Amino acid sequence: MYNNRKKKELFRDENSKANHAYQNDRDITRQAYKPKSRMFGAVDLGTNNCRLLIARPKNKGFHVTTSYSRIVRLGEGLFNNGFLSELAMDRTIAALNTCSKRLNSFDNIKSRSIATEACRRAENCDEFITRVEKETGLKLEIITSNEEARLALRGCQSLLNPTQTYAIVFDIGGGSTEIIWAKKGLEHYDILDVLSLPFGVISLIENIGNSVTNRDNYMKMVSYVSLNLPNFCNRNDIRRKIKEQNVQMLGTSGTITTLGAVHLNLSRYDRSMIDGLNLKFSDLNEIIIKLTEMGFENRKKIPSIGNERAELIFPGCAILEAICKRWPIGELRVADRGLREGMLLELMIESGIPVTGNPAANTLRKDKIRI
Repeated sequence: MYNNRKKKELFRDENSKANHAYQNDRDITRQAYKPKSRMFGAVDLGTNNCRLLIARPKNKGFHVTTSYSRIVRLGEGLFNNGFLSELAMDRTIAALNTCSKRLNSFDNIKSRSIATEACRRAENCDEFITRVEKETGLKLEIITSNEEARLALRGCQSLLNPTQTYAIVFDIGGGSTEIIWAKKGLEHYDILDVLSLPFGVISLIENIGNSVTNRDNYMKMVSYVSLNLPNFCNRNDIRRKIKEQNVQMLGTSGTITTLGAVHLNLSRYDRSMIDGLNLKFSDLNEIIIKLTEMGFENRKKIPSIGNERAELIFPGCAILEAICKRWPIGELRVADRGLREGMLLELMIESGIPVTGNPAANTLRKDKIRI
């Protein structure tokens, strides 16, 4: 590119018009061959969902250009027989094919693809991973529960209040639930302890639930989840720190975002109103009682729940209620972000891009409304 001094010299030249036209032609040619900005992609294959995010760096965070989510129920039946079924694998590979095509639509992209609890458990996991690579080109990385927790915290910690020292961050998945006990460090929150519960919305309903999801069955789920929390609580002295009002709570999962949408009575899901939303435990309790006392047919009529989540919101609420009863902080912040965002941030950091994370979507929405 010519600098300002050289441009002035061109205009002073007796052939300035010809020279300037020639320069414009060169600039157009250079722009045509200018390398496109690098993109970053993250595929998160869970027990219930297959999700994709593609983004480019922006300011201290990123701007999402492509997103995709499909309920595939990869873990359907797994927790009773130990194997991924052919139908579940077929559904999942179809969704992963879509992810692969969207990733490959970019010439300059760095990506990571992970799989979680269903693949950790399945006896035929190796066969499935080989088939995925052969049919989609994606190389799935099966991560540990600790890595899953770390990425979830990395993806949503920009929503944490930096004035509070401790945080309980949890992710209710399809096959497992990760609960993170974190403490504010110099630059970010550090993980002090992780509790990985070997059940999520699919596995809990398969193990304890049945086709009739009533209030009695719901309370059995709550009791079952509650039995798994005391040791983690006691060894970290969490209750005492809660009494000192030095602990905050952040939830990331479809269960939490759905309850946020129900609370706001949204006719359709709107991330800009959910991500960063604060919910009081009293409001959550009212919503949970309402949802668990109504039948499946009535639950699926709620716009933000629908047919796909009408059954799974039931065990999700049970896990959430057990967590809230054990740690009565009084308020929960909703995160519509998690593993994928954590992967994207780390991929960008590895590429030398100084990112920290995006602000809450509902904060950005309020700012726009004020303007």
